[in-house]
Amino acid sequence: MDSSKVPEEKLTRTTTVQETVPESVEPPVPRSMPKLNKSPLHGLWALTLRDLRKWYTNPYQLLISLIQPVVWLGIFGKALNFGTFISQSGASPAVQNQILLSTFGTKSYFSFLSVGMLASIILFTAAFSGMSVVFDRRFGFLNKALSTPVSRGAIVVSKVLQSGVRSLIQAGMVLLIAVVLGMDVSNFSVIGLLGAFTLLFFMGFALSSLFVTLALRSSDWQTQMAIINLLNLPLLFASNALFPVKIMPTWLQYVVKFNPVSYAIDGARQLLLGTAGVPSGIYNPLWLDFTVITAFAVALTAVGVVMSWKLLTK
Repeated sequence: MDSSKVPEEKLTRTTTVQETVPESVEPPVPRSMPKLNKSPLHGLWALTLRDLRKWYTNPYQLLISLIQPVVWLGIFGKALNFGTFISQSGASPAVQNQILLSTFGTKSYFSFLSVGMLASIILFTAAFSGMSVVFDRRFGFLNKALSTPVSRGAIVVSKVLQSGVRSLIQAGMVLLIAVVLGMDVSNFSVIGLLGAFTLLFFMGFALSSLFVTLALRSSDWQTQMAIINLLNLPLLFASNALFPVKIMPTWLQYVVKFNPVSYAIDGARQLLLGTAGVPSGIYNPLWLDFTVITAFAVALTAVGVVMSWKLLTK
């Protein structure tokens, strides 16, 4: 067909369409794949914050956890008044104070017991840290976490870390309650409080590592509760939390010396209640308390991380 006979309007439309077609189309540049974060701390804060959020958004759980130490302090601590027992024997106030000081390292049994209750609340909080592993496994969250690049060690440490933070907050509340009920605060200092809570934190960190490690393969909460009941009471009563070591039977004194909880309580008592005028032999050297509890925390945390590589599976 002769182009001269094509209508002018059709030629114009064809030319316009040809001009709008680009001469060459460049292919899209492919995006580079994001790099995986292989840091052992990757996801640690997110997992820790998740467990903490479940705790502080449930105030009833916090209140229930404070009932036991308050009962111990308000009923047991006030009812078992050794000062009254001694005064009824006819001893003078000076002799009474000397007997209390040589037995408990302080003139007030209530103050002696108050520091033991700080360790008690940390012990029970650490014991239930393993329960979160059991419930995460039952509800499927653990499988999702194991499917991410987060390391297994970070999962274990996050459980231990959130338990340590919780236990310190609860211990601080128990300390305030003890002060209101009559705990001796004459030897309180900023350094003493920081040192005491450092020891208690290491104790909580170590015990949380122990209970989390025992729960790595467990999916039955009843089994975990049985483990808690099996270990908690011996750790508490075979320590110096409630009574001084010197009045215990000889065989039990050896058990107390191998119980790391005793070293945390011993150091916390020195830092909170003071050692001025205390007869020698009541307390351990402070450096020994820090050394034992720090080594205990490092060893159990390392065991927990290593065992997570072998036991923490989908």
